[in-house]
Amino acid sequence: NVLNAAIANGVKKVICLSTDKAAYPINAMGMTKAVMEKVAIAKGRNLGEHETTICVTRYGNVMASRGSVIPLFLDQIRDNKPMTLTDPNMTRFMMNLDEAVDLVLFAFEHGKNGDLFIQKSPASTVEVLAEAVRELVGYPDHEMKVIGTRHGEKLYEVLMTKEERVRSEDMGNYFRIAADDRDLNYSKFFEDGQEVITEADEYNSHNTHRLNKEEMKAMLINLPEIQNDLKEFGVK
Repeated sequence: NVLNAAIANGVKKVICLSTDKAAYPINAMGMTKAVMEKVAIAKGRNLGEHETTICVTRYGNVMASRGSVIPLFLDQIRDNKPMTLTDPNMTRFMMNLDEAVDLVLFAFEHGKNGDLFIQKSPASTVEVLAEAVRELVGYPDHEMKVIGTRHGEKLYEVLMTKEERVRSEDMGNYFRIAADDRDLNYSKFFEDGQEVITEADEYNSHNTHRLNKEEMKAMLINLPEIQNDLKEFGVK
């Protein structure tokens, strides 16, 4: 309905915001976001050259946002409770709010109908993140407790699937995946395969650049969203 309304009213560009959970979805949020992506990309592809452009951006949790574990860690230290880790080896992409906005602006500037944009981002294990947080606020020995992986939680985030990666275009800080332009010639689906898909790697938080503790602390200390928290702990 939103896309049809945008087209009917001559809206120049529509950017749909998606999440890593849409790649290989395992829960309701991922599945509904994946359907949103498919609807937007299909609508954009069918428009072709049109005054309205529809494209998609996909990224993980924004650091220190509502979906981030960072505010939880700070609250647990503040309340003198153990910092709870699901799996110390679990990895997550690290992106701040400015970078998330820049990705959307990049899509506004460069997007064509049916495009999907993904930002290249570093990642960190949950353990390194927790250690960086407690050291940064001056409590390097604060207790950490492993509670186990929760239902529906992934060991690592996937931002780009194997199938998408073989069709991706490297644009420096971003990947662009154009809409699948195959037609209804079924031989392309059933008779002719692509070995390159088997050989490709997905782009995930296990195989991107892994932040060490000092790099993680450097990212944290520059987050405007937690500046007040850091001041409360006496961090200048």
